[in-house]
Amino acid sequence: MFNEKMYRLGSKRSTIREIFEYAKKRSAEIGAENVFDFSIGNPFVPAPAIVNQTIERLVKETPSVELHGYTSAQGDKSVRDRIAENYVRRFGAQLSGDDIYMTVGAAASLTITFKALTCEDDEFIVFAPYFPEYAVFVANAGAKLTVLPSDEHMQPNFTALEKALNPHVKGVLINSPNNPSGAVYSALTIARLTDILRRKAREFGAPIYLISDEPYRELVYDENTKVPCIMNYYDDSIVCYSYSKSLSLPGERIGYIAVNPKATDSKAVYAAVCGAGRSLGFVCAPALFQRVAAECDGMTADLSVYKRNRDLLYKGLTDCGFTCVYPDGAFYLFLKAAEEDAAAFCERAKKYELLLVGGEDFGAKGWVRVAYCVQTERIEKALPLFKKLAEEYGL
Repeated sequence: MFNEKMYRLGSKRSTIREIFEYAKKRSAEIGAENVFDFSIGNPFVPAPAIVNQTIERLVKETPSVELHGYTSAQGDKSVRDRIAENYVRRFGAQLSGDDIYMTVGAAASLTITFKALTCEDDEFIVFAPYFPEYAVFVANAGAKLTVLPSDEHMQPNFTALEKALNPHVKGVLINSPNNPSGAVYSALTIARLTDILRRKAREFGAPIYLISDEPYRELVYDENTKVPCIMNYYDDSIVCYSYSKSLSLPGERIGYIAVNPKATDSKAVYAAVCGAGRSLGFVCAPALFQRVAAECDGMTADLSVYKRNRDLLYKGLTDCGFTCVYPDGAFYLFLKAAEEDAAAFCERAKKYELLLVGGEDFGAKGWVRVAYCVQTERIEKALPLFKKLAEEYGL
């Protein structure tokens, strides 16, 4: 027969993907210009010109067999060295190419990391709201996922964390800038979080790993907003990164895992990452895009477009009477549904061809995610429709 658990995952798309497919269907029926799809985090801003220039140069200058052939399982050594050197330069953390494992995007980074760390009866903690696929990745590793609340500013609820930490907790997963809320964990938040983890790790006599999922690391819009480098705050840390959002390369599936060399048994953890990659079939990330990533690391697409969209959407929705979380980063806005049932709110929004994602899958009942990585004119045309929706609720 077949694996029933895998059948359930494969036979039903995630809510985000279901809405994405619905958007394509409606676009074919009434025209794409009449459908306002805010469902999926698919960057519309083109990759920076340097990306295509780098691809063209590599194709012209590098022998085909070398360019498209296998690299080392953990990634080309020169690529890993270059990314590590840039990380040290940008963030001041101590890192070498031997601490980096190239991956097929952030999903592979997380899947490999959970597989590498998980032992029998292990548990991982995440704060809501969180990206729904985390539950799939953790379950696949054979661990338990515990979801804790955040406060009203979308920062971790530290009282809940103190109560939840126990000897079975292998790690805490954070995502900042956050999908779906756009919140950024401040330096004060990271300092307090890591103080708790250090104290509890000493109490339990075992490391508690801090896993930082960072595909939106570069996507912050205000001058005073900084994304702290967790390796500078906590030794037992692992960074999972993807170039999908920063370079607008979601379809190329390229990222990396960086194991803090100061982590407990860091070399053994790195070897476990290599072993997990082997076990899952994730060896040798795409060779061409390993080299592209190394040369374009730290660069970004035109973030001013996302900032303009953020400002326009936040002001427009709050002017309509909606309650929203101010998004410091990423390209999502979290909106409080105007009724208790967020799914019903999203269904009513469909009357105006506004396609939104309910927050329940993100662990946040009563909230809705609006992805603003769309053309600015789409937001301008959608705001009068949001106003009509608000008026229906008497806002």
